[in-house]
Amino acid sequence: MTSRRNPQISSRRTPKQARSADLVAAILEAAVQVLRSDGATRFTSARVAERAGVSVGSLYQYFPNKAAILFRLQSDEWRQTASLLQDILADTTLPPPDRLRRLGHTFLQSECDEAAIRGALSDAAPLYRDTPEAQEARAGTAQAMRAFIAATRPDLPPPQQALLAELLIHTLSGVGKQFSARPRTAEEIATTADMLGGMLGAALLTPPLPLPD
Repeated sequence: MTSRRNPQISSRRTPKQARSADLVAAILEAAVQVLRSDGATRFTSARVAERAGVSVGSLYQYFPNKAAILFRLQSDEWRQTASLLQDILADTTLPPPDRLRRLGHTFLQSECDEAAIRGALSDAAPLYRDTPEAQEARAGTAQAMRAFIAATRPDLPPPQQALLAELLIHTLSGVGKQFSARPRTAEEIATTADMLGGMLGAALLTPPLPLPD
């Protein structure tokens, strides 16, 4: 039996002129609007083209299908979040626990700000989440966290450093997803972020424990 292949999700061409870049930006902005108003189940390339005011043919010059548009939105979000988190983790003017507190607040705020579109992208994730492109896009934050742990806890053996980095990432991701499931006030975000940052800081400073066999 032939295995099912994922649809092509990479862009067909990279815009090299300002006019082309503006067209791609308009398509992506229209895609966000369609996701917000119609959700993932009614998201189509034709709807995006109509909202952007361009022909479907023009859209297909850059995105071969709707999966490519969704992946571009998701990968852009991954890269922006990863860059932001990397900058916080690399800020040596702050003690490591304070960096984690700032990380928690920034991440929760980002999750709440993008909750509507992120929910729609999550619904559409089966189209692209297991592709090599998606795995590569997600790798930035994990690498930054591992480097942060290695620099902050050189006393831990590498397997424990890797385990701690994974624990912190999963905690951030899990709390952010659950917390942003409904609208939150600025006070709720600040209070929860402080508690989350405290938990992450405590985990960071926990003395090394023997790994299970």
